[in-house]
Amino acid sequence: MDVVVITGVGGMGIACAHRLGAGRHLVLADFDEAKLGAVSDALIADGFTVTPHRVDVSDRASVDGLASAVRDVGTLRTLVHTAGLSPTQATAERVLEVDMLGTDHVLAAFFELVTEGTVAVCIASMAGSIANLPADRERALATAATEDLMDELEGVDLSDFGATYSVAKRINQLRVEQAAVKWGARGGRVVSISPGIISTPMTHQELSEGAGEQMQGMLAISPVPRIGTAEDIAAAVQWLSSAQASFVSGCDLRVDGGVTAAIRGMTP
Repeated sequence: MDVVVITGVGGMGIACAHRLGAGRHLVLADFDEAKLGAVSDALIADGFTVTPHRVDVSDRASVDGLASAVRDVGTLRTLVHTAGLSPTQATAERVLEVDMLGTDHVLAAFFELVTEGTVAVCIASMAGSIANLPADRERALATAATEDLMDELEGVDLSDFGATYSVAKRINQLRVEQAAVKWGARGGRVVSISPGIISTPMTHQELSEGAGEQMQGMLAISPVPRIGTAEDIAAAVQWLSSAQASFVSGCDLRVDGGVTAAIRGMTP
């Protein structure tokens, strides 16, 4: 049976499950076992075939266990990696472990399951598109071994609130480009999506506890005058994982209402 794997059962993950799961076996993975069970039960009640699997994406062995479980279920068709932490949810080190290393672990662990037509969509962030990393540092971060990524960040200024998150998401974009070459040799594709300000529980926590003023300012200059929805992201994921996007790989799609363009237009 064709399998769709979704890491992270927040708003985006749930929306993707509804769009991609019909007629396929959904494997849902999350760190929060209680939330994972509740979301899985709700999808099963709606008629989906679901296997829940607890995972810590910062732990390669845990991700290997998830990949092994998927292998036992069927053929991997689509992998949607949404799992991540925002700046108010964890320490800077933990954000790097989950958001930066976690993406590498997922792409590496599932590589052996890639067959013709398999697609991975990794959720990055528009924050990565405005991260201020020198070109030589980006080249090093794009190609370093996973275990060397933390060392490659030595000397990078991560002191500002949210800087660690922005850098982690920029590295996601860079690593997806690299992974696409390797996955392509097996007939697979890898892409990333960089959401803007999306109405999810994580975003609302940031609005109330973290960078609320900054995010409200971004919404004020957005060419599309509204907050994004999880469905906006799920629609992009659905297209990127479909045959209609079969020539799209190794790139990032910003789904941010034009906020990044507006910010760049204001930069001297």
